[in-house]
Amino acid sequence: MSIDFAPALPLWILGIITAIVFLGTVYGMIRGARGLLWRGLAVLVMIAWLSGPRSVHPVMRPVPQDALLVVDHSSSMEVQDRAAIVERAAKSLTAEAERLPGLTLHRVDVPGGDGHGTRLFNAINQADIPQGRFAGAIVLTDGMDHDTPASLPARFHSADGKPLPLHLLLGARGEEHDRRLKILSTPPYAIVGQDATVRVQVDDLGAAAGEHATLTVRSGESTPTTKEIITGQPQDIKVTVRQPGETLLGLSVSPLSGESSDLNNSAVVRIRGVRDRLRVLLVSGVPNQGERVWRRLLKADPSVDLVHFTILRSPNTDDNTPLSDLALIPFPIRELFQEKIRSFDLIILDGFQNSNILPEEYLTNIADYVRNGGGLLLTAGPEFVKDGTLQDTPLSQVFPAHVPENGVMVQAFRPTLTALGKTHPVTAGLNTDWGPWYRALHTDQSHGEDLMNGPDGSPLLLLDHVQHGRVAMLLSDQLWLWSRGEGGGGPQAELLRRLSHWLMKEPELEENRLTARIEDGQLTVERHAAGQTASAQAMVTSPDGSRIPLTMRGGNGLWHGEMTAPAGGIWTIRQDGLVAFASPVTRDALERQDLRATATVMSGLAQASGGATDWIAQNTPHLRQVEAGNVLSGSDWIGLPITHAAVSGETRTSDLVPAWFALVLALAFLALGWWREGR
Repeated sequence: MSIDFAPALPLWILGIITAIVFLGTVYGMIRGARGLLWRGLAVLVMIAWLSGPRSVHPVMRPVPQDALLVVDHSSSMEVQDRAAIVERAAKSLTAEAERLPGLTLHRVDVPGGDGHGTRLFNAINQADIPQGRFAGAIVLTDGMDHDTPASLPARFHSADGKPLPLHLLLGARGEEHDRRLKILSTPPYAIVGQDATVRVQVDDLGAAAGEHATLTVRSGESTPTTKEIITGQPQDIKVTVRQPGETLLGLSVSPLSGESSDLNNSAVVRIRGVRDRLRVLLVSGVPNQGERVWRRLLKADPSVDLVHFTILRSPNTDDNTPLSDLALIPFPIRELFQEKIRSFDLIILDGFQNSNILPEEYLTNIADYVRNGGGLLLTAGPEFVKDGTLQDTPLSQVFPAHVPENGVMVQAFRPTLTALGKTHPVTAGLNTDWGPWYRALHTDQSHGEDLMNGPDGSPLLLLDHVQHGRVAMLLSDQLWLWSRGEGGGGPQAELLRRLSHWLMKEPELEENRLTARIEDGQLTVERHAAGQTASAQAMVTSPDGSRIPLTMRGGNGLWHGEMTAPAGGIWTIRQDGLVAFASPVTRDALERQDLRATATVMSGLAQASGGATDWIAQNTPHLRQVEAGNVLSGSDWIGLPITHAAVSGETRTSDLVPAWFALVLALAFLALGWWREGR
């Protein structure tokens, strides 16, 4: 409010009259004139009225309101009928807001599934609302938010510091409880053949701890095991990792009576089985260029523990050199090929010629080592057809090829992939722009898997399964040329890496394997069968035990099939004696940690803002506009405060000295003056 004047006469005239009256009154009082003071006051009252004093008030009008309707669409809202309850309430509130003057209700849908849980306040802070028009927020949720601040955000404070309402409307019938299986720790890797320890805890959220529950553990096709546990206490689960590659461990706990959901009563743990240091025995018959390639490759692999011997002098060598002048160590054949042969994962014989070096007993041990699950790689050159060739020993029983005496071919040629080699995991996808080799062996009989061809289409790289073990034979000693870049070189490092790991039964290099994965609710099954045929269908077993046939399509060594896989847990796929397991990856594990509908997380902020906390499963509160400073909620309604602002250029005035008051006061002063003069 301000004071203004609207004089009936110019102010300078009123000032002269006021001065004359004042001076006359003073002069009369000095001369003793009775009643003159009161007559002067009467005149001054009329002069004050003529000056037109008035109060000026700004014109106040309601400010347009912008409020937020925040709707939670996170995955926890799919529990029971929460989403339907919240959507019904959103439609009702939107319809009521359209009937309220000056109110705009902005709907904000908040999704989940990004790995960060439900983030309602982040959505509120990012909403675009005109400055000074924010009137509050109505949040439709189950109450489980993961970015709730410790105090009311700055947006919920008006310009004068008063709180703006945060109304919390919960899409359930009341506080709920939920049983949760939580993975406290799990090793990402474990050594094959050893135990891995997984620590878990079962919590009864919203209920008392210390209850008994049954924990079920399933690994692969083994019989599930159960364990009685106490809720609220950590439990250690030991599982033996039996094979390389990913192992899925399924854990589930018995449900809690009346709990919100059993979605978080189970979990799948992924543990990758890795071999301990792979032990490789490399025996080079004579110093050659190829052994450097082998040493460089195997030494560069941190997972390989290499034992390398090069035969520099055979027992038959007779060059009259005194033994005292030889700086050589004896070849420990008994230790390597009898006592510790089973400790090796792979034996490589590189250009090895048995010139009375290994007795037949030890060569038989190598053959038995292969049959019992070991890997043998043989690189053959001219020594393979000379005296002392391994073809004339018991070890030849596991060879996939035989080379006649005239089998050495000396000519330039470029190795090529066979049809099988183009699909076999050992050679598939290799760059085929290869440089030339100049020597190879020609076989008169062979079997197994032919991946590469040499001169005239003869086998160059053969793989074979021998009972439980594997054998690979490279029928040339020219691989080292690729490492020198001869004619452009070739992928010798990658080829040898794949070859050695196939011999050591690396799962990713199996030529006959079944794999499966689940992404975005879609199960994808792949069957690799290089050089083989596969059945037209795979049998899929869902986590609930139902069996579903899956049609496989493809050919040329690769088949695949797809189907929807909406359920969590472990899915089992079988085809032609092979088994694969798959489980969906939880996109928002934080969201599934607590599936209750609860007011405990956000009700404190709602109360601090003056807003309501209501359960809306039965009824949705009505929406009102209330004057700022009044109560913002009732038993069946919620309110948004109305604020007012001065209208620019518009004012409202009122007289400070009304005419009737000035007249009455002047007459009163005149009457007093006459009364005083009459005495």
